[in-house]
Amino acid sequence: MAQQLNLLNQGQIIPTALHTEMERSYLEYAMSVIVGRALPDVRDGLKPVHRRILYAMYELGLSPDRPFRKCARVVGDVLGKYHPHGDQAVYDAMVRLVQDFSSRYPLLAGHGNFGSVDNDPAAAMRYTETRLAPISYESLLEEVNDSTVDFTSNFDNSQQEPVVLPAKLPILLLNGCSGIAVGMATNIPPHNLGEIVDGLIALIDRPDLDDNKLIELIPGPDFPTGGEIINPDGIKDAYLTGKGIVTIRGVATIEQLRIEKKRIREKTAIIVTELPFQVNKAGWIEKVADLVNQGKITDIADIRDESDRTGIRVVIELKKDAQPPQVLHQLYKQTALQSNFGIIMLGLVNNKPCQLSLKEVLNEFLQFREQTLKRQYRYELEEKRERIHLLEGLLKALKNIKKVISILSNSADGTTAKNTLQTDLKISEAQANSILAMPLRRITGLEKQKLEEEYKQLQERINQLQQLLEDRNELLKALKKELRSLKRKFADNRKTKILNLKSIKEEKTSKTTTKQTKKESLPSLPLDFSQKMPEDALIHITAKGKIYWRKPATISDTPIVKKNTDLVIYQQTVKPKAEKLIVFFDSGKAYPLSLPDIPAYPTKQTIDRLVSNSATQNDAKPIAYLCLEDTKANGLLMLTQGGYVKRISISELDGLGNRGFQLIKLKPKDSLQFILPVSENSEAAIATNGGRILRLGITEDNVATMGKSAQGNVGIKLRYGEKIIGCEKVDSKSNLLLISALGYGKLLPIKSLRKIRLGDLGNQAFKFKSKEDYLTNILLADETDTLVAKTETDNRYLLDISKLSINNQTEKSLIKLTNDEKIELTIKWWGID
Repeated sequence: MAQQLNLLNQGQIIPTALHTEMERSYLEYAMSVIVGRALPDVRDGLKPVHRRILYAMYELGLSPDRPFRKCARVVGDVLGKYHPHGDQAVYDAMVRLVQDFSSRYPLLAGHGNFGSVDNDPAAAMRYTETRLAPISYESLLEEVNDSTVDFTSNFDNSQQEPVVLPAKLPILLLNGCSGIAVGMATNIPPHNLGEIVDGLIALIDRPDLDDNKLIELIPGPDFPTGGEIINPDGIKDAYLTGKGIVTIRGVATIEQLRIEKKRIREKTAIIVTELPFQVNKAGWIEKVADLVNQGKITDIADIRDESDRTGIRVVIELKKDAQPPQVLHQLYKQTALQSNFGIIMLGLVNNKPCQLSLKEVLNEFLQFREQTLKRQYRYELEEKRERIHLLEGLLKALKNIKKVISILSNSADGTTAKNTLQTDLKISEAQANSILAMPLRRITGLEKQKLEEEYKQLQERINQLQQLLEDRNELLKALKKELRSLKRKFADNRKTKILNLKSIKEEKTSKTTTKQTKKESLPSLPLDFSQKMPEDALIHITAKGKIYWRKPATISDTPIVKKNTDLVIYQQTVKPKAEKLIVFFDSGKAYPLSLPDIPAYPTKQTIDRLVSNSATQNDAKPIAYLCLEDTKANGLLMLTQGGYVKRISISELDGLGNRGFQLIKLKPKDSLQFILPVSENSEAAIATNGGRILRLGITEDNVATMGKSAQGNVGIKLRYGEKIIGCEKVDSKSNLLLISALGYGKLLPIKSLRKIRLGDLGNQAFKFKSKEDYLTNILLADETDTLVAKTETDNRYLLDISKLSINNQTEKSLIKLTNDEKIELTIKWWGID
């Protein structure tokens, strides 16, 4: 020990300040973690452990067409050759490469239990099996050799491993990446392959492509678990600066469950079918249950997990009078059903951590891929030139075959023969060796022809390679061709929906009827509970079923119509204190709609999404709307398509709950068509498409008040092929406007019609000028009203009813229609959506 101290005292100890040594050591450790573990390389999008796993499997020959191999064998190879760390760390990284809920495009295929979205652990590595997935083999490993990428020595200098894989696709964006280094972190979301390829091709064609144009091609992340992104502004921030926050929502539907036990019962339930990325399903369900028990989430009766191999299905049963949109809002607000994903696009560029924008990531990849292709083409060109050089020697020998045979037969040994061939035929040493190694069968005519064909093909390929290397445009064309080929093989549809984007069209609601359930998609726009309805709000309902409120000052008085515009068909001033808007369906049922649930304009919200889902059973459609506090009527007059009329007291609507109830008993194939608020001694006008009008007095003797379970009485006798097309509340001073399918109109004073009783044929009030014409609408209107007609071909026309006069009760043409075009609907102008 003393001798050792003496040696150290002879200049082996270097005095160093503690803070200097700590700073140097910590920086070395930090860079080791950053470069060697935590951050991905922007070129192939992989961390070292993932790169080593893939390369070790490539060396083992575990291609997609080969049998699966035990994961324990792969982990052993990775540890022994390239990654001297814990076996469990390597296996965990391998498991994530297999999981389709962790990776948008899994790089490995697996057999066995590799975990679940419930955070269940994977089986032990001795039980599971794996091999390379087609996308990783073709886009990462197919070209890996020292001619395309650089190699370096492994930890003990016994093996060579690639510094980076020759990626054909930007895996960093396709599968994303998350990692925590020292003093920095990365969190890159996954994306859709087809969109990324489109963005790459656009950048190749236009390197100065505007960021907004690029974002149109790549609108946002595409998570493997689906979900919905509701704030595209966060996406734009992340793509422009490399940092931003996006809000993801799970996908839920409302179902009316039909439970068959002792008696058939219906229960409203929220069904969650997709969760935000990286949300633990079992943990989320437990959290919801805890919040319900604590009273923080109300109106939930039961929650159960019905998920299976086909996908996620979490059933949240609601209480009897629950409002599904409000419960869903609570789930979004208080649980991970709505969560934020913080994007930090941090990666290694030349072994240095850099925060990159979307365009910079794509450009870095394109630059790397261009360099890789050049290296590959140069290597191939050298190989082809060497081969064609040998072929030139073989063909020269075949051309002088007798001379070659003579040289070989007269030479003492191989060295003499080689030297003689080089001298006499004027060929290189490599060519001479090739001739000496040539078997005798090569001198046949067929073999000679094969050599000439090979020479021709090699010459063509050499010319192609030279053009690719000398002309960058040709190289970029080859790159685009390669990208399009990969897109055809591996691209799929987007899983995550991005809401509120103008570039994304509103998807039509799909309704699927099964034996026990009836599904209906929830609104694609987030419900806005922040805006309170003012005292003078106007409720608007459109022909396509949208519902919203607006302030009167925001409504345009200028009638502008064009094809496919969504016309407002109902308008009503309401007070927020009025608790409910009653919605009547053609199934004969009525449902309440809470006014605070109606969103402000603009919105894509529809009526049938706000009321209980049993309203849409058997494709029931809303036909009428009534605010109870705004009506002075004491009864409701109902008219069915079959001509039945029924009157009930408005008090029957007292106690109307969220489940609604039936107001009229309907015959098979009959449906409720019209609802009118009426009072004793009021009148109604009922019209048929045959031009007949029935002026009906509403009295107890003529139309008696009935209970909810009654069917009603025959109100008007219908002829063969005739149907009811309108019903309006009138009085003796009313003027009725009649519109026909061919665009003819007539203004008719009600007092000109006689009052009749139920079951009468009514008055023939319209004379048609063509056998193909028929009545389509009746409205209470006069010369000052603006009317809009919608045709069967979805065209819109303004009707000029100034041509009509009450004193001149004749049918006049109001509009010129094209051939075979007919009016389908006529309404007063209340604006367009």
